[in-house]
Amino acid sequence: MPYDKDYIELVDEGFSSERSSQDDELHDKEMNTEYKPRDSTSSESAVHLALLDSSPHSKSHDDLGASDNSPKHLAWQALPSVLVSIAGLIAAGELLDIYLHWDVFIHIPELFILVPVLLNLKGNLEMNLAARLSTSANLGDLDNPASRRRLVIGNLALLQVQSLIAGCIAGLFSFILGMLIRPSNDASTYYESMLVISSSMLAASLSSLILGIFMCFLIILSRRFNVDPDNIACPMASSLGDIVTLVILATFARLLKDNMESILSTVLVIVMVVLLPGAAALVWTNRSVKQLLFTGWTPIMCAMVISRLVQHRFGKYVLWHYTKSRRCSLSGVVFENFVDSYKGLALLIPVLNGLTGNIGSIYASRISTALHGNRQESYKKVEQTLLVMNIPVAIILIFVIWVFDLGEFPVNAWFLSAYFVVSMACAWLSLKLAKSMTLASWKWGRDPDNTVLPFLTATIDVISTAMLVITFVLFTMAGFEGYKTSTQS
Repeated sequence: MPYDKDYIELVDEGFSSERSSQDDELHDKEMNTEYKPRDSTSSESAVHLALLDSSPHSKSHDDLGASDNSPKHLAWQALPSVLVSIAGLIAAGELLDIYLHWDVFIHIPELFILVPVLLNLKGNLEMNLAARLSTSANLGDLDNPASRRRLVIGNLALLQVQSLIAGCIAGLFSFILGMLIRPSNDASTYYESMLVISSSMLAASLSSLILGIFMCFLIILSRRFNVDPDNIACPMASSLGDIVTLVILATFARLLKDNMESILSTVLVIVMVVLLPGAAALVWTNRSVKQLLFTGWTPIMCAMVISRLVQHRFGKYVLWHYTKSRRCSLSGVVFENFVDSYKGLALLIPVLNGLTGNIGSIYASRISTALHGNRQESYKKVEQTLLVMNIPVAIILIFVIWVFDLGEFPVNAWFLSAYFVVSMACAWLSLKLAKSMTLASWKWGRDPDNTVLPFLTATIDVISTAMLVITFVLFTMAGFEGYKTSTQS
């Protein structure tokens, strides 16, 4: 299809779809965006529109998003996925508590450093995949068997390329940082370095394959059963990705340790490096994802760099936070300075970060789909629905903490009120940031499906962590007892 070479511009005219009320019309008018692709080979966002118009079985733009997107259906579809993501977050933390006592983690401290970075990178890759496929499903690209096959194979191959590169970089960086941390009389060996790198690449590649196939099936089935994948895909990807990656990493590290003095780890690294060009060639020959081979790397790499910069002290609480949350972010700085002083922070921060980040990711994914499909998103209704949906989730979390005494801190009416306010404020900020970042990314000619989520979740981590820390500090200053630890590091 021909493309106008003008840049993206923000216009005052709204889309032609009906508004449910005058308030929605006034609210949407200032945020509506019209996309004018520059060129099919240079514009990231053009790929979905090109696929849509080239597929004979695709729906017209006016027919996109025909599924029921009422607030009721949004809540019923999104709420279970958010609850599953929080459960997966806690389960990943419990698994890590087990793995940390394995001999391979005790004798090779570089694996401690590797875990948070690898989970961060993998989480971003899989959430971007979920956002891209959700957009393709809602555009109708997955309705045609030919385009569905091309998209699925292309995205799985792309995910392998990204995972192998990310796994190699994470392994190398973790090994180098481990050399700086270790005492001079306990230097890392060549075999240990190969074990770390091979375990990282194997975990990244295999978990991406498993999660990628699962997400493809989930989104295709969602489309078939009239469920909007934007409402469920990103939270599911973030929660299951941590568990699968942790299990594979710990398993292969343990197996390779038994053969550490052999060349097995080295051979595995060589094999995966050799396979990388083949996967890249498969992506390059697939016109559906060809241009994504060189785009979307900036936010992913920035997330890894930030995670390395903030993990400046090797402590168990920093590691606990990083690995129990699905992201590494600047919140680690605040967390490290306060977790030893206040009870419950180690439990509440990753849960609050995960909850608010998932709510924001759902909203960002929906807006991106609406922009690609040139249709109207009901910003006000969606924001209100997701904000209200945060209420029962927050209540359930606090109830579970209180019943099982997980945080070892008093859960009274004052604390419940304070946590509720913080949770709602963070959820509101997450929604506003999701909308602003997605529209800004679209305006600047970048596909939001590949750029927004890493930046959004990292920003929300910083904000929610800071707000929760301030809450605990204020409670202590006000004279409430039971929140401050008896001993401080």
